[in-house]
Amino acid sequence: MNTTSATFVRSVADFELCPEPTLPEFAFAGRSNVGKSSLLNLLVGKRDLAKVSATPGHTKHLNFFDIAGHWRLVDCPGYGYAKVEREERGRFSQLVADYLANRPNLECVFTLIDSSLPPQALDLEFIDWLSDHEVPFVLVFTKIDRASSDKVQEHMDAMKALLSERFENLPEIYTTSSIERRGRSALLKVIESTVRPRKKSKETTPKRSPRNTPW
Repeated sequence: MNTTSATFVRSVADFELCPEPTLPEFAFAGRSNVGKSSLLNLLVGKRDLAKVSATPGHTKHLNFFDIAGHWRLVDCPGYGYAKVEREERGRFSQLVADYLANRPNLECVFTLIDSSLPPQALDLEFIDWLSDHEVPFVLVFTKIDRASSDKVQEHMDAMKALLSERFENLPEIYTTSSIERRGRSALLKVIESTVRPRKKSKETTPKRSPRNTPW
């Protein structure tokens, strides 16, 4: 899949200002400091498409990128960083919730989880919210180079066990390392298989009873 012509489209703080829904979109979301910007740069093969900040919570808008005129990558604000003011966290959450729940051309949310940490409550709540609102998603465990393979597997197994208590079928799971450049081809295959003309299906999206935005 050609990603060399990735270009910035627009940064929005209001759902109504999103670009026209003319291309399939793939959103990337996760807790602040999960390594999202580094992963996005790895995915498109550019060092500076998404800005990597030393300060978690740096991304405050929905950032749209056009990939070769075939699909869009959407960089969502991170959630869960304590130093972001509560008022700002609420505004970011509403923006993300509006986009994820109402965007007609959103094909999949790549939900990023830090593999160097044990399961985090905010990640589980975010996954629950996606399922409640029938938003298609996959899980992407990032930073697999930050801990031993045994520790990474321990954290992944713990998350799978918690998800098994919630859902009959687990979502698809991928692993990545921006440092070691691992996982890129697998994620691009997910996107490529969706971008190809085919009937959209949400059969793999677990369903739960709707609830309010928790993050």
